[in-house]
Amino acid sequence: MSLLPSSARRWAPIALAVVVLDQLTKWWALNTLDDRDIDLFWTLRFNLSFNNGMAFSQGEGLGPVIGVLALVVIVALVLSVRREDNALADVAVGLIVGGAIGNVIDRLFRDPAWMRGAVVDFIDFQWFPIFNVADMGITIGGILLIAVSWWSARQAEQAEQADAVTGVAGDGADETNDSPESKDA
Repeated sequence: MSLLPSSARRWAPIALAVVVLDQLTKWWALNTLDDRDIDLFWTLRFNLSFNNGMAFSQGEGLGPVIGVLALVVIVALVLSVRREDNALADVAVGLIVGGAIGNVIDRLFRDPAWMRGAVVDFIDFQWFPIFNVADMGITIGGILLIAVSWWSARQAEQAEQADAVTGVAGDGADETNDSPESKDA
């Protein structure tokens, strides 16, 4: 018997993998890119950057608020996915939770201070904001969660329409003639 609910057994390993990959790649970036950039192809380069704000460097200096909001989102997602029985939703939640934890770790433990640390970013297309593995997990997980929600709503709507059609067609077929006139006859 496991201590984790079945949905957590599906999303927790994904979240853990994202956190580990994120922290390993940030460690690599900090040790490799501190004095140089690495151009890969087209406009893609590895370029060390630190973000004290949130996505797209908005909210500069709001690290503690962003960290607390990320923790609230993590708790809300974990609680909401307990009610679902959708493996794809579990993957999405694992990606989002792992990405959020990866960036919260930076905010907690990096300089300049507790909950004021800068998030390490290093993947740079030069025409898009610089990001990291955690950001990819959050973005891909968010898109996937939206798609799953849309698909589930569509499936529920189709099932409701099918029930309505079956109910209308079935009303006449399932009726028995229990009227008082038929009992007298």
